Amino acid sequence: MVTREDVVNFLNRMELEFEEVEEGMWLAYPGGENGETPVVVSYAPPLLVFRMKVLDVPRDGDKCAQLYRRLLEANASDLVHASYGLEEDDVILTESLELENLDFNEFQATIDSFGMAMATQMESLAAFRDC
Repeated sequence: MVTREDVVNFLNRMELEFEEVEEGMWLAYPGGENGETPVVVSYAPPLLVFRMKVLDVPRDGDKCAQLYRRLLEANASDLVHASYGLEEDDVILTESLELENLDFNEFQATIDSFGMAMATQMESLAAFRDC
Protein backbone atom coordinates (compact mmCIF):
# COMPACT_ATOMS: atom_id res chain seq x y z
CA MET A 1 0.00 0.00 0.00
CA VAL A 2 1.19 3.50 -0.86
CA THR A 3 2.25 5.51 2.19
CA ARG A 4 2.21 9.22 2.92
CA GLU A 5 5.94 9.29 2.16
CA ASP A 6 5.31 7.63 -1.21
CA VAL A 7 2.89 10.44 -2.10
CA VAL A 8 5.60 13.01 -1.30
CA ASN A 9 8.02 11.02 -3.47
CA PHE A 10 5.47 11.02 -6.33
CA LEU A 11 5.08 14.80 -6.05
CA ASN A 12 8.87 15.25 -6.03
CA ARG A 13 9.32 12.84 -8.94
CA MET A 14 6.87 14.92 -11.00
CA GLU A 15 8.94 17.99 -10.06
CA LEU A 16 5.78 19.76 -8.91
CA GLU A 17 5.80 22.71 -6.61
CA PHE A 18 3.77 21.67 -3.58
CA GLU A 19 3.17 22.42 0.06
CA GLU A 20 1.76 20.30 2.84
CA VAL A 21 -1.08 22.32 4.36
CA GLU A 22 -1.87 19.73 7.02
CA GLU A 23 -0.70 16.22 7.67
CA GLY A 24 -1.60 14.12 4.65
CA MET A 25 -2.94 17.03 2.57
CA TRP A 26 -0.94 18.85 -0.08
CA LEU A 27 -1.53 21.66 -2.53
CA ALA A 28 0.21 20.71 -5.78
CA TYR A 29 0.81 23.37 -8.43
CA PRO A 30 1.09 21.71 -11.87
CA GLY A 31 1.83 25.07 -13.52
CA GLY A 32 3.92 26.43 -10.65
CA GLU A 33 2.52 28.55 -7.84
CA ASN A 34 1.72 31.39 -10.25
CA GLY A 35 0.13 29.06 -12.80
CA GLU A 36 -2.92 26.87 -12.60
CA THR A 37 -5.28 26.41 -9.71
CA PRO A 38 -3.73 23.98 -7.25
CA VAL A 39 -4.75 20.36 -7.05
CA VAL A 40 -5.52 19.28 -3.49
CA VAL A 41 -4.11 15.82 -2.83
CA SER A 42 -5.46 14.15 0.32
CA TYR A 43 -4.08 10.97 1.82
CA ALA A 44 -7.16 9.32 3.31
CA PRO A 45 -6.58 5.56 3.50
CA PRO A 46 -7.73 3.50 1.74
CA LEU A 47 -7.93 6.31 -0.86
CA LEU A 48 -5.87 9.11 -2.31
CA VAL A 49 -8.28 11.91 -3.20
CA PHE A 50 -7.57 14.63 -5.80
CA ARG A 51 -9.69 17.80 -5.93
CA MET A 52 -9.50 21.07 -7.83
CA LYS A 53 -11.78 24.10 -7.66
CA VAL A 54 -12.98 24.94 -11.16
CA LEU A 55 -15.30 27.91 -10.61
CA ASP A 56 -17.93 29.44 -8.36
CA VAL A 57 -21.53 28.36 -8.89
CA PRO A 58 -23.34 31.19 -10.73
CA ARG A 59 -25.93 33.15 -8.75
CA ASP A 60 -28.35 33.19 -11.69
CA GLY A 61 -30.72 30.19 -11.65
CA ASP A 62 -30.92 29.83 -15.43
CA LYS A 63 -27.14 29.91 -15.70
CA CYS A 64 -26.94 27.26 -12.97
CA ALA A 65 -29.24 24.92 -14.86
CA GLN A 66 -27.18 25.32 -18.04
CA LEU A 67 -23.93 24.81 -16.11
CA TYR A 68 -25.20 21.67 -14.39
CA ARG A 69 -26.23 20.22 -17.74
CA ARG A 70 -22.78 21.01 -19.20
CA LEU A 71 -21.04 19.40 -16.20
CA LEU A 72 -23.15 16.24 -16.47
CA GLU A 73 -22.41 16.04 -20.19
CA ALA A 74 -18.68 16.39 -19.45
CA ASN A 75 -18.90 13.67 -16.79
CA ALA A 76 -20.50 11.35 -19.35
CA SER A 77 -18.30 12.07 -22.34
CA ASP A 78 -15.14 14.09 -21.64
CA LEU A 79 -13.85 12.64 -18.37
CA VAL A 80 -12.58 9.10 -18.00
CA HIS A 81 -12.17 8.67 -14.24
CA ALA A 82 -12.63 12.11 -12.68
CA SER A 83 -15.95 13.89 -12.31
CA TYR A 84 -17.35 17.33 -11.68
CA GLY A 85 -19.28 17.91 -8.50
CA LEU A 86 -20.51 20.63 -6.17
CA GLU A 87 -19.15 21.56 -2.78
CA GLU A 88 -21.02 24.42 -1.15
CA ASP A 89 -20.82 27.19 -3.80
CA ASP A 90 -17.91 25.71 -5.74
CA VAL A 91 -17.71 23.48 -8.80
CA ILE A 92 -14.91 21.00 -8.21
CA LEU A 93 -13.16 18.34 -10.23
CA THR A 94 -12.47 15.23 -8.17
CA GLU A 95 -10.98 11.77 -8.50
CA SER A 96 -10.13 9.05 -5.99
CA LEU A 97 -7.56 6.29 -6.37
CA GLU A 98 -7.13 3.22 -4.19
CA LEU A 99 -3.85 3.24 -2.28
CA GLU A 100 -3.59 -0.55 -2.29
CA ASN A 101 -2.23 -0.83 -5.86
CA LEU A 102 -1.50 2.79 -6.74
CA ASP A 103 1.64 3.36 -8.76
CA PHE A 104 3.44 6.47 -9.97
CA ASN A 105 1.98 6.26 -13.48
CA GLU A 106 -1.60 6.40 -12.15
CA PHE A 107 -0.70 9.29 -9.87
CA GLN A 108 0.91 11.22 -12.72
CA ALA A 109 -1.99 10.46 -15.10
CA THR A 110 -4.46 11.89 -12.60
CA ILE A 111 -2.54 15.14 -12.15
CA ASP A 112 -2.11 15.39 -15.93
CA SER A 113 -5.80 14.68 -16.57
CA PHE A 114 -6.80 17.58 -14.30
CA GLY A 115 -4.60 19.91 -16.34
CA MET A 116 -6.02 18.51 -19.58
CA ALA A 117 -9.60 18.95 -18.36
CA MET A 118 -8.92 22.59 -17.53
CA ALA A 119 -7.20 23.22 -20.84
CA THR A 120 -9.95 21.64 -22.93
CA GLN A 121 -13.08 22.57 -20.97
CA MET A 122 -12.44 25.98 -19.43
CA GLU A 123 -13.46 27.79 -22.61
CA SER A 124 -16.91 26.18 -22.53
CA LEU A 125 -17.22 26.74 -18.77
CA ALA A 126 -16.02 30.37 -18.88
CA ALA A 127 -19.50 31.54 -19.89
CA PHE A 128 -20.73 30.47 -16.47
CA ARG A 129 -18.34 32.64 -14.47
CA ASP A 130 -20.01 35.50 -12.65
CA CYS A 131 -18.42 38.87 -13.16
